[in-house]
Formats: sequence, structure tokens, C-alpha cells
Amino acid sequence: QVQLVESGGGLIQAGDSLRLSCAASERTFGTLAMGWFRQTPGKEREFVAAISWRGTMPEYGDSVKGRFTISKDNAKNTVYLQMDSLKPEDTAVYYCAAERNPYLPKTPNGVDYWGKGTLVTVSS
Repeated sequence: QVQLVESGGGLIQAGDSLRLSCAASERTFGTLAMGWFRQTPGKEREFVAAISWRGTMPEYGDSVKGRFTISKDNAKNTVYLQMDSLKPEDTAVYYCAAERNPYLPKTPNGVDYWGKGTLVTVSS
């Protein structure tokens, strides 16, 4: 079982930056594709970003392209989400996701492992 622990959420102003981290308790972290989803009350969990098990081929949801950057450090068992130019509509609980495959699904139903989430609130 893979345990994922997110950190870095908080309250910030529109236009600011924030970096989320997700640490995995997994010796074979290099075999996990990783990513981030987000969710607001009453809405489905939305794909934000993903990266392959090798830390290559990043992919992004349309609403965050050009503003968010995902990276994976296999030596530290950690995946990061750098969020720049944040907007109030980015407010959500952000969930770390992992999959024992080269690539992460972009739909939440296909994801094997989830963190508990970290809240990001962007004020206008």
C-alpha cells in the first residue's frame, strides 16, 4: 500500500505563487506515475497535472497550463506542484495521486492511490 502525504497548502492572494509537495512512503517510488487532482464542494475531482514514473512527460489540465509545473524527485520520493499566477478559481482541495504504471490516468476512477488532500484558498 502506498501512502501519500501532501503539504504546502494555505491561504494566499491572487497572483501569488505556492508550491505543493507530496511525499510517498514507497521504496519503489521510481515505478510510480504521480499527479495532482483538485476538488471543490459539489463538483467532480478535476485533473490538474501528471508526470510519468521517470519524471518525464508532464501533462496539465487546460485550466492550469502555462501556470502550474509538476516535477518528480525520485531520490526524495516526492512530487511537487509549483503553482504560479494563482486565481480565485484555483481554490480547491488538492489531492496527490499515484499509479503503478508508467503514466497516470487523467480520470480519478483510474487512480490507485490518493493522499488526504491539502486546501488551497486564493483570495481576490
